[in-house]
Amino acid sequence: MFHEFCFGFWAFLRNAAGSLYHIVIVALSAGIALLLPAAARQFMSFWPRVEHDTWSVIAIEMAAAVLSMAGLNYIHRSIRDRGLADAALGAGLVSFFPRRGPAARERIQALKDEQGTGRSVMVLGSSGAGTLVDQVGDLSSVLDKCLEAKILLVNPFNQGARARIQALAHPSCTYPAFREEVRQSIALLKRLKAIGKVVKLKLYADAPLIKLVVFGDYLWLQHYHAELDVQNMPEYVLQRNHQQHGLYTLYAHYFMQRWESSELPEYDLDTDELVYRSRTGQEIRREPVEIGTRHVAAHPTDTAGVDTREAFQLLHAPGPYLPVRGYDVE
Repeated sequence: MFHEFCFGFWAFLRNAAGSLYHIVIVALSAGIALLLPAAARQFMSFWPRVEHDTWSVIAIEMAAAVLSMAGLNYIHRSIRDRGLADAALGAGLVSFFPRRGPAARERIQALKDEQGTGRSVMVLGSSGAGTLVDQVGDLSSVLDKCLEAKILLVNPFNQGARARIQALAHPSCTYPAFREEVRQSIALLKRLKAIGKVVKLKLYADAPLIKLVVFGDYLWLQHYHAELDVQNMPEYVLQRNHQQHGLYTLYAHYFMQRWESSELPEYDLDTDELVYRSRTGQEIRREPVEIGTRHVAAHPTDTAGVDTREAFQLLHAPGPYLPVRGYDVE
């Protein structure tokens, strides 16, 4: 209810802003036109008193020069900014959030809820904990209202993923913690499928490069940095344009190429199996996933560069035991 009220309120403000802008411009034009005669009379009565005063004339000339420079700089900056805005629109960039303060988080959540409701959602991420599972995550409310969801997450069964996480050598970013985050993401997707949502999950083995979320004509993009938390990275919003030459097309095509790759197994949410298919889509083999009950332990220290919200809110909860293919990773 609160989000729906916010959507309606922001839509009303956007519609009212356009009309208010034109009303203000017309009012200012009328005010200037009415004040011009009075201003001219004031200037004509003022000038005879200062035209023979050298210092007054110099002061007026300096003030006029400063105002002229300020006006020219403003015009130059406006032309430059207009060019940059045209370039951004040509590339499809419509919003940019350099930091995630409280106001920015509320704005981001409102935009994602508005853009994702009744749309197909495509997600490329890491474990999905901060995006899918967290109750204040990016998509915690959007997934309940979307038509279908295609999710790409890091494969926790892959030996390479385990080796990369263990190489971090950080007590609060352990492989068991990451494994638990993926488990909870899978549990959420299972619940969505149980209520009738069309949900598919595929797993990739290489290191995550970008966090990408697609809602219909809008695409949200963040960069995974080796030493920084992705939640603190700048977030860009791209929009599809009719010329199909914007960055939206590039990243959407990148997602679809990864999604359609025959090298990525699909996770069967009904049977807990990894399904491998050929390039023609025919099923080649299935690999079952053993699911048991484990508790994940991690260090509760908040350290820069590690998303402790994702790493620690999932502790002490029973969940599936995710082994790497061929051997136990406990």
